[in-house]
Amino acid sequence: MTDRHRIGILFSTSGPYGLVGRAMRNGAVLAVEEVNAGNLGITLEPDAFDPKGEIAGYATGAERFLRAGIRHVVGCYTSSSRKEIIPIFEKIDGILWYPSHYEGFETSENVIYTGASPNQHIVPLVQYLLARGDRTAFCVGSNYIWAWENNRILRETLALSGGRVAAERYFAVGETEFGQVIEAIVAARPDFVFNTLIGVSAYRFFQELRRACRGRGLDQARELPVASCSLAEPELEAIGPDAVDGHISSSVYFSSIDTPRNRAFTDAYAVRFPDGPTPSADTEAAYIAVHLLARALARAGVGEIAAVRRAASEVAFESPQGTVRLDETTLHAALTPRIGLSTLGARFTILAEAPAPVAPDPYLVRSAPRIVPVLRRPSLRVVPS
Repeated sequence: MTDRHRIGILFSTSGPYGLVGRAMRNGAVLAVEEVNAGNLGITLEPDAFDPKGEIAGYATGAERFLRAGIRHVVGCYTSSSRKEIIPIFEKIDGILWYPSHYEGFETSENVIYTGASPNQHIVPLVQYLLARGDRTAFCVGSNYIWAWENNRILRETLALSGGRVAAERYFAVGETEFGQVIEAIVAARPDFVFNTLIGVSAYRFFQELRRACRGRGLDQARELPVASCSLAEPELEAIGPDAVDGHISSSVYFSSIDTPRNRAFTDAYAVRFPDGPTPSADTEAAYIAVHLLARALARAGVGEIAAVRRAASEVAFESPQGTVRLDETTLHAALTPRIGLSTLGARFTILAEAPAPVAPDPYLVRSAPRIVPVLRRPSLRVVPS
């Protein structure tokens, strides 16, 4: 006899970042089907809700799930949506399994984080750029906490190494007009552009920047490289062939990881979702969240929140990126940082990676740029070509 557990799936599969939301939903769905076909002795019954990228929609979805007795919800992409619904989970007592890279400086007994925290994405990226000799940044981002906090970490880290942020510009989520800021970037000629735009805003920015540079005879990828902590494979496809290559991305997962485990994952994903979007770090984080949730439910033997929370830090999952475990103190995952360079094929060539999973440090207590100078050598190892 198998135990049955209802879970919520809360992703915006439509709206300004619907492409990413669909990739995340697909990862969660694939994991549910694998769990139900496996031997954990439990069956997951998913209930999905699409907030359409609207903050109020996330609150509606969270309330609906929790009032219906669903205590575990896998969902959210943006930090603004997560911040909106955490008080609901704390009030009604459920767990949000949050599967997205984020800016850190947060913990909650009602949230389990399976995406990268800042020491697993922004810190390795800055170390990599400094090792290249890049010390001047121009920051362009969507106007919410993800961009603000990542730009702050970048600014503090660069300052300790004699670098600087030339300027910061923020735009509403969904904004697609970037002519003025691109003129400012070309005039400033920074060592790199740090991109924290999301969704359609990011796609249009990459297209317009490449077009503007080409019109001036500039090799954008070489002379004005763009570095991101959120650029993933589905977004490369949305950017299109005229501007897709030469962009730097820091992530814990790329679909091009060349291991048997990842090949099995991408093959299974392609069979299940032949129309895509291509799996990405966010897809994998949602996939990990469901598998860890299932293992925690099986280990706890009940769906009660405190028991599942304890069990979650006692289990591990052999994910496409490698072994993933949760830190019992912060409920964040240990993950493996990597640096990739986008290609004309809308994929990433992996340039460097950590030799092992890196423990989460959401408050940058151990790796805080304001306390510890950037390492002379990057903590990532170069991947042979």
